[in-house]
Amino acid sequence: MKKLILLSLMAVLGLMTASAQKTVVSQSKQNVYDMVEQMPEFPGGMPAMIDFLQANLKYPEDAIKQNVGGRVLVMFVVEPDGSLSNVGVARKVFPSLDAEAIRVVKTMPKWKPGKEKGKPVRVNFTLPVVFSRK
Repeated sequence: MKKLILLSLMAVLGLMTASAQKTVVSQSKQNVYDMVEQMPEFPGGMPAMIDFLQANLKYPEDAIKQNVGGRVLVMFVVEPDGSLSNVGVARKVFPSLDAEAIRVVKTMPKWKPGKEKGKPVRVNFTLPVVFSRK
């Protein structure tokens, strides 16, 4: 399980640094940024996110029986108040794994919001959730 979380952490850090350009998309009268000066953060940082995922992620029985695993990419928006919205799967793996990844993200506490020019803004975030039986 620790390998699962560590792989997720490495993938998150890679995704966060992959795009160096700010992109703004108009949505519900507020911009949604892909990159901002200060990116959103899970409360307590990456170690706390790893602990949260370890404690809450459950490997679905049907996926275990069929020996299915992989990396589900979950996308969501971190709102200016730290809540998460528009949770969905950007890359599917297996129906029950996709559903479990979404379920866990929806149970996350409020995040520290992203900031642009010192003000909290809406930020797109992609979180890889890795399911591995190793």
